[in-house]
Amino acid sequence: MNRDHTKLICDVGELTGLFSDTADLDAFLQKIAELTAAHMAADVCSVYLYYDDTQELVLRATKGLSSASIGRVRLKLGEGLTGKALADMQPVCEGEARNHPGYRYFPDIGEEPYHAFLAVPILRGHNRIGVMTLQSAQPDYFTPEDVNVFKAICSQVANTIEMAKLLMSIGAGIHATGPAAEATGLKLVKGRIGSEGFAFGEVAVVGLHPLEDVPCEDAMAPMTLADFRRAVADTERDLQDMQRDIEDRLFDVASLIFSAQILMLKDQGFLSRIEKLIEEDVHPVQAVSRIVRYYVERFDGMPNEYIREKKYDVMDVGRRVVEKLTGCADDRNQFAGKVVVAQEMLPSDTLKMSSRQVAGIVLLSGGVTSHVAVLSRSLNLPLIIADEPRLLMLPVGTKLLIDGTTGNIYIDPGEEVIETFQENQRLRAEAATIQTNLKPVTVTRDGVRVYLLANINLLGDASVALDYLAEGVGLYRTEFPFIIRSDFPTEEEQYLIYRRLVESMRGREITFRTLDIGGDKMLSYYDYGKEANPFLGLRSIRFSLRHREIFEQQIRAILRAACDTPVRIMFPMISSVDELRQAKGVVADCIAQLKAEGLPHQAQPSIGIMIELPSVLEILDDLAAEAAFFSVGTNDLVQYMLAVDRTNEKVADLYLPHHPAVLRALARIARTALRHGRDVSVCGDMAHDPRYIPFLVGVGIRKFSLDARYLPKVQETVSGLSAAAAQRLAQTILGLSGIAEVSKFFVVGVR
Repeated sequence: MNRDHTKLICDVGELTGLFSDTADLDAFLQKIAELTAAHMAADVCSVYLYYDDTQELVLRATKGLSSASIGRVRLKLGEGLTGKALADMQPVCEGEARNHPGYRYFPDIGEEPYHAFLAVPILRGHNRIGVMTLQSAQPDYFTPEDVNVFKAICSQVANTIEMAKLLMSIGAGIHATGPAAEATGLKLVKGRIGSEGFAFGEVAVVGLHPLEDVPCEDAMAPMTLADFRRAVADTERDLQDMQRDIEDRLFDVASLIFSAQILMLKDQGFLSRIEKLIEEDVHPVQAVSRIVRYYVERFDGMPNEYIREKKYDVMDVGRRVVEKLTGCADDRNQFAGKVVVAQEMLPSDTLKMSSRQVAGIVLLSGGVTSHVAVLSRSLNLPLIIADEPRLLMLPVGTKLLIDGTTGNIYIDPGEEVIETFQENQRLRAEAATIQTNLKPVTVTRDGVRVYLLANINLLGDASVALDYLAEGVGLYRTEFPFIIRSDFPTEEEQYLIYRRLVESMRGREITFRTLDIGGDKMLSYYDYGKEANPFLGLRSIRFSLRHREIFEQQIRAILRAACDTPVRIMFPMISSVDELRQAKGVVADCIAQLKAEGLPHQAQPSIGIMIELPSVLEILDDLAAEAAFFSVGTNDLVQYMLAVDRTNEKVADLYLPHHPAVLRALARIARTALRHGRDVSVCGDMAHDPRYIPFLVGVGIRKFSLDARYLPKVQETVSGLSAAAAQRLAQTILGLSGIAEVSKFFVVGVR
């Protein structure tokens, strides 16, 4: 057998092609079955969907069994080998299926010739979606590698299959929506800077119902069913183009983010309802609006919050089709050059906005250290967070200017403000030339060596880091491929992403931080349950240790990716020696597994921890005996030491990195690391703030990890410092106990 497993797992374009080549959702599922059967060299591949209300699995597509069995074969949860796989949420692989006591035989479906059987559940976190099965006439046909690859395939198609199932289950009925909001008069709003930069353009408010302003039928030109079908085809083509564009630019996080909208355009239930209204002489624009409203109400009524959010995909599709019908500007340019205002935004929404070439974003909620803000920086997308609900009511045509250096938002600014904006743009362009003055090595004025490394959020950041002469990667945030996606990435998918990073950094030091989710970094596809305070809940290393299978897949992927280069693995949010030992044990087990499997891997990774929790301050010596290095995550350290939610604008003024307790903690961490001969770095926002760099150098920090764009500024700051003077300054500051006393030292940098 010649099975190029990597190709099917990783070629997102091949899966996207399934949308282009099929006319409806049933045909889409059938295509998945046919493609998978061919790739796995199996005689049979079948797709079952699971329905919670009846607790049944229903066969919806098959390659190899009788087509008459589709819709007829039903299994209860736990019934047969297929039902057992879903009930246990584990693969079932049998060399001779009929000998298994749980085997369930169905006459007249044509499975008598087949012996070997493999079933893998289709899951979204802990939500059951369905099962895919493989069968072969050859006994003992499927290998352990086949099981892993089939799991990867099921993981990759889980999102689209889930959406297909939801669309298939929507019923009938039509309702209306309310009027549009009125505008108010604003001139200047002060916000917080999420991502630096300037943007000037017309406002585009998102999050409100996109079809609430559909004109009455008498005000629109006559249109036909053919016009509607042409608009659907054009919309589908635009979506596929945008998906391909994102895949080309953002390999590590692209993961079919437009799949839900494309699926809507394949759903015959959705399309036929609109066409039926058109055939009854309802104007196509009105027909689209009514059916979209109906679907939105149905999704709104779903008990699961994640499923309720699917209404935005329906609204987005409806808006696109209506724009095609009414002859609006090409959809790809609908947001181009505009400043988007939204109540909130998911990281995947940020990606979509970037693909639509928006000028900037204004959010009404979130924090400057949130993942949306971090992602915006990687995408060079200006972002301001402002708690001003009236921004959502700005009328079409309003001009916005956002200043990512001050946090100001100007509404319909005057000529003087616009001229200032244009001058700042010119100065920023000139400032970019500072890159040519960067030195490969950073030293203080009195010759003390300091190492400047880059934070990497997306793979695209690696080339920027090299351009800015970063000496390595001090923090690779591995959670981005998890957060942006709509399902858990497999080991193989992670391996390819990590391998690209390793190759791109050309032997430089790389520190992989293991999955850091929870708090303000939630996975939309994982059911956390209700947590009163997510920041104190199941997050970071706690999540990884609780879900060992996910943790092991990530560790294995990192070790395989770094098979030929030294690598550092860092665990976030460690609170005890026990957690560190347990996490190190997982790494040791993964090394043993990879050795037994004969897979190339890094057998001696350097293992360290993030210092973020106050609890570790009393056990630093014990941790230094177990960890090869420390990295201080100042954002979380400040948050937990001061009990201030860093994403809560109501207490933003209490989030003080220069609080005496924080500064003394930093000094203590540095002293302990140096005493034990351990590497210590700083990788939070303090690492790029010129106000704090003299103090950090003064307490002994010699390694800084920061977004690459800040490297020139930080190198300039360090080069102008005297390390000896910085040490004296730090001692003076550490002797003060009042916030007001300390604050005066951080108004401007002291050199």
